[in-house]
Amino acid sequence: MMRLSWQHLVVVGSCSIAACASVPRVNTESESAAIRQIDQRMVQSLAARDQAALANYYAPNGALMMANAPKATGRAAIGSVWGSMLRLPNFAMTFTPTSITVARSGDLATDVGTYQLSFDGPQGRVNDVGKYTTGWQKIDGQWLIASDMANSDLPMPAPAPVAMMDGMDVQMQGAAGLQWSDLVVPGVPSGVKMTVLHGDPSTNGDYTMRLKFPDGYVIPPHWHPGGEHVTVLQGNLMLAMGERYVASALKSYMSGDFLYAPAKMSHFGMVHGETTVQIHGTGPFQLILTKPSA
Repeated sequence: MMRLSWQHLVVVGSCSIAACASVPRVNTESESAAIRQIDQRMVQSLAARDQAALANYYAPNGALMMANAPKATGRAAIGSVWGSMLRLPNFAMTFTPTSITVARSGDLATDVGTYQLSFDGPQGRVNDVGKYTTGWQKIDGQWLIASDMANSDLPMPAPAPVAMMDGMDVQMQGAAGLQWSDLVVPGVPSGVKMTVLHGDPSTNGDYTMRLKFPDGYVIPPHWHPGGEHVTVLQGNLMLAMGERYVASALKSYMSGDFLYAPAKMSHFGMVHGETTVQIHGTGPFQLILTKPSA
């Protein structure tokens, strides 16, 4: 019995050694270096404003999670997010990995680092610094991004208090304190968010409000009883005048651009990337869908 037991152990041990020998060894250092090279190519793609190349660094079902923006899943949505950023005036971005850890399996990795971002905003140059963490997955021998998340190191600005000046109300509103709600107008596609900065758009008197459109939103032909002063704060607003939607008539307005639509003049449009506009005028504000003439 003793001899049989030892023979059994020898057989089992031999099988274990054979099994171990069949598992390939992963050179984590070389895999880490490969990911670092991809990081460098991504920085080059950012400098070249190559939206398609940036999207292709991600897995087909990869996810991009940027600060102050909804999660983007899939290459098309991720490419759209990068595209809206690349269209910002004088946009520049670089990032540097500080640590890359590759799993022993050789098909998963984590990339942690810092980024620097800048562009020209309505109030001047915007500069941001922050950190990121990226999850990599090796698919068919190629490293692709499975998840990508970044957030800023800069403190969130506090809402400005309401002040009094010469006996008159002076309103100062910080962007961080804005409260957004759904814009609900019968016949108008859902998805638009609105916030009122000053006044009451539903009554007489001056008002200022902001509208936030999701990427690809189509604005149907409509008009307003009063003139509409529009400033693009973020994204790309495409707009044209007329009673019928004609894509070829659309003109592009980027961050910082201003336009005026006279009272009762029909207009239509669409947006590229999440787009925010600020509107001011004299109320009551009404959005009336255009009935095209025959």
